[in-house]
Amino acid sequence: MFLLVMKKNPSFWPLSYLIIAFLMGWSSLAGQQSKDAFVVVLDAGHGGKDDGNRGNGYFEKHIALNITKSIGAQLAKQKDIKVIFTRKDDRFIELKNRAKIANQANADLFISIHCDAFTSPKAYGAGTFVLGLHRTKDNFRIAQKENSVIFLEDDYETTYDGFDPNNPESVISLLLMQETYQGQSIEAASTIQKSFVRNLKRKDRTVKQAGFLVLRETYMPSVLVEVGFLTNKKEGQYLNSKKGQQEMATTITRAILNYKNQLAASVSSGEVLDMSPIEKATTAVVEKEEAKTTNSQAFNKGIVFKVQIAASSKMLALTKSNFKGLKGLSRQKSGNLYRYFYGEVKQYKAAERLKQKAVKAGYEHAFLVAFKDGVKINISDAISPK
Repeated sequence: MFLLVMKKNPSFWPLSYLIIAFLMGWSSLAGQQSKDAFVVVLDAGHGGKDDGNRGNGYFEKHIALNITKSIGAQLAKQKDIKVIFTRKDDRFIELKNRAKIANQANADLFISIHCDAFTSPKAYGAGTFVLGLHRTKDNFRIAQKENSVIFLEDDYETTYDGFDPNNPESVISLLLMQETYQGQSIEAASTIQKSFVRNLKRKDRTVKQAGFLVLRETYMPSVLVEVGFLTNKKEGQYLNSKKGQQEMATTITRAILNYKNQLAASVSSGEVLDMSPIEKATTAVVEKEEAKTTNSQAFNKGIVFKVQIAASSKMLALTKSNFKGLKGLSRQKSGNLYRYFYGEVKQYKAAERLKQKAVKAGYEHAFLVAFKDGVKINISDAISPK
């Protein structure tokens, strides 16, 4: 999980959340050596006193559990995948604890399985969601339905810091904790959605963003899947059948494996994501101009500056979608942490300009670091002659 939380508006977070996130990250690192398995946490929505939706008399909680367990059984056959369930039977699990299970497992992917419902029985099709702003009233409706489970929890107002499922403005605070992983979440959701369309010829409801509490506090790529509408008679019958549940599980399993393979391919493709030609040209001009107005060249030999934008216990692919559209990325492993950097320039003022660009991209807490012959040094030693 990210230990340096790069957020646009940290004031949205209560201090307690920042402290918890930090401590959880370090406790995970302390107890974990290099992880060989790809960890998937599967979350069967609802359970126990929370039936979920009862479209056409079906139980969402049972259908979600059956599909989730089938996915887990199929994934467990892969030697390099570890599966963890938030629940394996008909029990009530608070939303905050579902995320806690995933975080403590240092999961690589979190998938929450649900069934949809609508006032019109004509609505049908499977959909995938990631945490984000409510783009449409329909997205808000779905999130509102899934979030309403908190009313079954004791002291929910304190637990969720006054979050109101019926207030669209409450979703803004949800975005911050998943912002870093939004790119990978969208990729995972897109892979699942394409699998529905390709393998089961399902209606393509596309990947959508909505404010789901269950995704709020997960520190990894996270997707909520609505496998279909129980309120649609034909689709409800299908989802309530063993055949339908098996087919849905197999399709989601294929998508998870595809996502995992795509991620592995992008990670192994190279350590550095090159700058665009325009960025390279701009950097070259800036450095040339700075060289004319500074005497630092005499002591700056072998020194370069980079902008550190994040740190994580996981090795993330150096793709623009993972880093708010930034290019010119690199990473360096230090102990159990991967540190992520933007840019590489020889002049301090040029580095300051890169830092400002990173801040505008959303990394408000980005800072400069210096390296001499590949070894990190104090920034003060890099800008002052000895």
